[in-house]
Amino acid sequence: MYVVKSPLSDASLKTVSDALQGALVDLVDLALVAKQIHWNVVGPRFRSVHLQLDEVVDTARKYSDTVAERAAALGVSPDGRAATVAVGSGIGVTPEGWVDDTTAVGTLVEALGAVIARMRERVEATGEPDPVSQDIFIGITADLEKHHWMFQAENG
Repeated sequence: MYVVKSPLSDASLKTVSDALQGALVDLVDLALVAKQIHWNVVGPRFRSVHLQLDEVVDTARKYSDTVAERAAALGVSPDGRAATVAVGSGIGVTPEGWVDDTTAVGTLVEALGAVIARMRERVEATGEPDPVSQDIFIGITADLEKHHWMFQAENG
């Protein structure tokens, strides 16, 4: 079997691969959480929140692919399986059943905040060993912070 060889040292690759795998798990879970709430949101702001949730799903899915492909390019096999996501995500438990729009927005604020905090740690961790991966984390963080701001503004 062909194995992709990384240009990074073993120590740098360990740091970067841990960051990429953690980001993949968080992004996959963020897409799942946003979609779950998207299907179950109710209330006077249903339509606007419903549509806004799909924007988060699109962002998370796009970046999960970017992160997984970066890992593969460095010779690291990305793991986005459900069991891996379930044990590795930094996002809390999502409400079950119908979710009123205020709770839905609050849940997304918390989920985004958790992922952003972990992304910022990854930005810091990858600066020295791999500025290319760091650049990806910076872009992800910027887009997630925009969603975070917009959801915070929803609940005033």
